[in-house]
Amino acid sequence: MRTRSFGTFSANIKHVCFLDLLQYVMELTFIRLMGVWQLLMAVSAAASALSRAGETHAKVNTSAAAHFHSFRKKFHRLYEVDSEELIRRRLYFQNATLRHLYLNSFSTEPQSARYGINQFSDLSQMEFSDVYLRAFSSRAPAFSGGSIKEFPAKFDWREKGVVGPVQNQLSCGSCWAFSVVGAVQSVYAIGGSQLEQLSVQQVVDCSFKNKGCDGGSPSVALTWLKQTKVKLVTQSDYPYKAKTGICHFFSRSHGGVSVKDFSLQDFSGQEEAMMGQLVQNGPLAVIVDAVSWQDYLGGIIQHHCTSQWSNHAVLVVGYDTTGEIPYWIVQNSWGTSWGNEGYVYVKIGSNVCGIAESVAAVFL
Repeated sequence: MRTRSFGTFSANIKHVCFLDLLQYVMELTFIRLMGVWQLLMAVSAAASALSRAGETHAKVNTSAAAHFHSFRKKFHRLYEVDSEELIRRRLYFQNATLRHLYLNSFSTEPQSARYGINQFSDLSQMEFSDVYLRAFSSRAPAFSGGSIKEFPAKFDWREKGVVGPVQNQLSCGSCWAFSVVGAVQSVYAIGGSQLEQLSVQQVVDCSFKNKGCDGGSPSVALTWLKQTKVKLVTQSDYPYKAKTGICHFFSRSHGGVSVKDFSLQDFSGQEEAMMGQLVQNGPLAVIVDAVSWQDYLGGIIQHHCTSQWSNHAVLVVGYDTTGEIPYWIVQNSWGTSWGNEGYVYVKIGSNVCGIAESVAAVFL
């Protein structure tokens, strides 16, 4: 009886194990088949995505070709037919149109910045940086003073008639000189004098510790003006030539504007205090990361730039906190065909583009 019972039990165990094994094999086979099916579906989806991307890329290229012709006509680009330069510029232009799609994909907030075709669209990003982003920043001490308790929600020095017109530095890395001269001439006008355009070329040629069209630092230029007591003459006396030249000296009796002092401070995390400085002292010369500005058309910049790579000097002339997104009003030196008629708006409060890290105010 025991042997028979044991035999039945053993047979049952073998039967159960066989069924379990069979089920395991079937499940494993099914899983593998499912894995293959999923892999095939993934490959199919990827191929479809690549196909759509290819179609998008082809459409962009086709559209870019048409826009490139319009671009050349608008900005007077003359290239020899089938020349190496024409091919290269067309490629840079196509790359720019793809870059615009990426940059604009982040522009979902109200009043967001817009990016598209402008006078820089046939330059590579390297070429653009080598020519137009030539400012060198100096480490600024953190602002430690008190802020003005009451100042308007919106303020713009242009409305006071003390901001000069937008200039164009052309193919010269002189942004640092434009920001300094812009601040000096505005503060001079705020003091009661007539607004005059002062000479940027004088600063380019004579600020010897800077590098002229190869770049420079606003704080170094201001230190030179303060220490030497050199008077900035008018632009008509010393016109802009967009190239580094020999410094021209003027007699002490010649009229001009001299700088008594300046402050250089870091307002990171204290942009409200920076607003107070703007109202109290006049337009501010600042250094920003302007890599993405190559494609800027308008709106408020909120993304696409950091505070780690300051490379371009500009002039902050006002601010506006009345809307949903508060912003700085910034005068650039790339002509009126760029941005908002030569101006750019940068969001206040997050040190966007590093705008609050190196801020210079001028005192006459």
